[in-house]
Amino acid sequence: MKLLYITNSVNGSGGLERVLSIKASYLAEKFGYEVNILTMNQGDVSSFYEFSKKIVFHDIKARGNAITYFLRYRKGIESTVNRINPDIICVCDDGLKGLFVPLYFIKKIPVIYERHTVKQAFHGAMGVGKLKYFIFSKLADYGSRLFDRFVVLTGKNIKEWPEATVCVIPNPNSFYTPSPSILTNKKVISVGTMSHVKGFDLLLKAWRIVVEKHPDWQLDIYGKPVLKEELLQLAQTLNVHDTVNLFEPVSNIEEKYKSASLYVLSSRYEGFGMVLIEAMACGLPCVSFDCPLGPADIINDGVDGYLVAPNNVEALAEKIILLVDEEDKRKQMGEAARQTATSYMPDRIVEKWDVMFKELVS
Repeated sequence: MKLLYITNSVNGSGGLERVLSIKASYLAEKFGYEVNILTMNQGDVSSFYEFSKKIVFHDIKARGNAITYFLRYRKGIESTVNRINPDIICVCDDGLKGLFVPLYFIKKIPVIYERHTVKQAFHGAMGVGKLKYFIFSKLADYGSRLFDRFVVLTGKNIKEWPEATVCVIPNPNSFYTPSPSILTNKKVISVGTMSHVKGFDLLLKAWRIVVEKHPDWQLDIYGKPVLKEELLQLAQTLNVHDTVNLFEPVSNIEEKYKSASLYVLSSRYEGFGMVLIEAMACGLPCVSFDCPLGPADIINDGVDGYLVAPNNVEALAEKIILLVDEEDKRKQMGEAARQTATSYMPDRIVEKWDVMFKELVS
């Protein structure tokens, strides 16, 4: 079966790129799909994550003003579809333009949309107010109806797309390490783009409470440094700069998880929380805000981690301190986290995609 993914790029270090690398490679290597990936304005820039050598890449050059950009984007998709003649098309683009891809070509081909974040992300990504968000939301609702399947990551995401043919398939895990963390290093880790959405400012405020009791522990944050200078300044203001380390993305993040003893997710909202299942696969218990919409679907509160009220800095600090204080509890939860992570192994998740593809084609 011939499969075409349409996405913005694969050279970034985000969750969407990581998931696509796992899923597309698994389909090519294990299920025998002819996988093609169509990017936009990537050129010869290499991907951040490793993709199967069997995958064929294509690229659209779409530049200029808004009209020229759109026309080149549409023409690029249409010509690629005509040239490849895929059996299935998957759109992995959380922006508004991706929701209208089925209108860009005449051929009747099953088209699937993969939503990797919450609809609320239109607020932050586009910097829009309430009126514009309402317009974007209505356009998105219309676009969602154009797809044969609209795939979301959690059961709670279904409510956001009442007009779509929705189904739930969570993300597959990136790895399942045979040698998990020993959970004795005095280090807490968090991973994600250093943006407002990821709430690292809230984490630093919680960390100030933690280090008052445990000044010998370190907090390592890995991610694209969008607001790095602001976070460094906040760390100075909170007087936690000696115990906080901000790093850019690394390809060997598995080793970084394994060097820590606890994972913290401080996001204001999440589409899923890929970092949680990665950390769990390395045996880390997790403490997370119960933000919309992913963490509560992954973390079993009190079993493999803790969920606390969104934006509640004091509650976040309290649970971090609890796990720092109690090594036995930390290790018990770490073992449970490893078990939870097995539910997201690629063989289990990618099989769901294979079944859906075959149903649509038949």
